[in-house]
Amino acid sequence: MTTHLRLQPSSRPITCRELDRGGAPALGIIRLMTEQGTDPVGDAPTERLDPGHATAENEPEFKATPLELFFDLVFVFAFTQVTALMSDNPTWEGLGQGLLVLAAVWWAWGGYAWLTNALHRDDWLARFGLLGAMAAMLIAALAVPQAFGDDAVVFALAYFVVRLLQVAVYAYGADDADVRNAIVNLAPGLLGAPALLIVGALLGGGAQAGLWIVALVIDYGIPYVRDVSGFRVSASHFAERFGLIVIIALGESIVALGAGLGDDPLTAGVIVAALAGITLAAAQWWLYFDVVAIVAERKLAEATGLAQNRLARDSWGVLHGLLIAGIILTALGVKKTIGHVDDPLETIPAVALCGGVALYLFGHVAIRLRSVGSLNRQRVFAGALALALIPFATAVDALASLISVSLLMVALAAYEAMRFRERRAELRSNPAATMGAPG
Repeated sequence: MTTHLRLQPSSRPITCRELDRGGAPALGIIRLMTEQGTDPVGDAPTERLDPGHATAENEPEFKATPLELFFDLVFVFAFTQVTALMSDNPTWEGLGQGLLVLAAVWWAWGGYAWLTNALHRDDWLARFGLLGAMAAMLIAALAVPQAFGDDAVVFALAYFVVRLLQVAVYAYGADDADVRNAIVNLAPGLLGAPALLIVGALLGGGAQAGLWIVALVIDYGIPYVRDVSGFRVSASHFAERFGLIVIIALGESIVALGAGLGDDPLTAGVIVAALAGITLAAAQWWLYFDVVAIVAERKLAEATGLAQNRLARDSWGVLHGLLIAGIILTALGVKKTIGHVDDPLETIPAVALCGGVALYLFGHVAIRLRSVGSLNRQRVFAGALALALIPFATAVDALASLISVSLLMVALAAYEAMRFRERRAELRSNPAATMGAPG
């Protein structure tokens, strides 16, 4: 058995977090890597480092920490509150307000995903910064149902604190001057946009909605007009964080099943609707994690430097937001269906159910187009079919509508699994396979 020694020098101190994740590039630390992937201090098997799973600086990838998972819990509540906002006001105005709030919440979460991806400090100041942001996000989430009403100022102020702490902790925790300069370079937009929400909350009415739109354009646009080359991306950590938030969003579909029922009796129709709802959520999970998440992570790992940062910004930061929006809209439609299984859906719930599924699929199409450069035609077709079901959903029982979109998603997943089974198997078994994803 041949043993390879690799010396990884470093010009900076070892951090606690790096020790936890086993990736400290310390002075004189020798990594023993055998061809069998044997633990250098024993015979326990270990995972070998895949060249595609290393950063541009050849630092080993790391996993999400317990603090990150704890931090995400507040966004579970925030997603639930967004659904409640739209459910309580099932009009075009309520739908628009819900999507605006969701866009703000999503961008805030994404900012912290970037932050924890680069955070190398694990001292009390960094921890309390994240916990403080968690507390502020909780207050913002509590205010979500009235973010355009009585609690507009509370939401805007709490949201501003969330974003302010993001920039502050990012600048403090970054161990690289380029990363620190990169976040400072974006700070005017990252803080100016939330400040506009405070102004909008004070003005109210149409001015508030207008300023929300302007703020989101600035917030989403600043990484496109300012330099982002200084950031560093750990592909596996990034993919894990975004995969977890997709699961969190899918959890909202499960919560919607119970929330939609309320105190109504558990009839046969409700049971069938619940089974259709969990089937729909499972199909959404399958369509993302079976191939899409794998290919997207590998393409991100393959990229380096500025190209990697731009791919992370586009495919993950922006386009994954379409997946989250699609899931939340679908959850709204499921919630309304469970409460009225024998009645046709109203226009907005029908748009949410069918349009949410379509948006989710189109999000997958966009991610593949940006990451791989090819078009998934069957998902385009399935998304178009989902949109075509909207008139149908307003004319038949809600239960029939839910069953129809569930069957559509199951059929799509089954078709891809059978039609591209060989390519799918190769992608899932070969860590180097990325190009020419199924479909």
